[in-house]
Amino acid sequence: KDAQMRATINQKLVETGERDRLKELLRTRLIESGWRDQLKSFCKDVVQQKGLAHVTVDDLVAEITPRGRALVPDKVKEELLQRIKMFLSQQANATSDIK
Repeated sequence: KDAQMRATINQKLVETGERDRLKELLRTRLIESGWRDQLKSFCKDVVQQKGLAHVTVDDLVAEITPRGRALVPDKVKEELLQRIKMFLSQQANATSDIK
C-alpha cells in the first residue's frame, strides 16, 4: 500500500511538473550549501587513494552515495519536505474542490 501511495504521489509530481521544480531547487540548494564541492573533493580523495586505474564508476558511486546523503544539510531536507507537503495539500484541496 505504501509503494502504491508513493507511486501515485510521484505520478502527480511528474504530471504537474513539480518534480522537475523540486529537483532544480535541490540542485540549487546543494550548490549554495557547498555540498557539491565537498562531494567533489571526496571523490578526488577516493580516486587518489585507490588509484585511477583501480576505481570503477560503480565503486565510486558505492563509496560516495552514503557520504553524499549524510552531507545533505538538514535545512535543505526540511525545505524540500515542506514543499512536498504544500504540494500534497494543494492537490488534496484541488481534488476536494472538484467533488
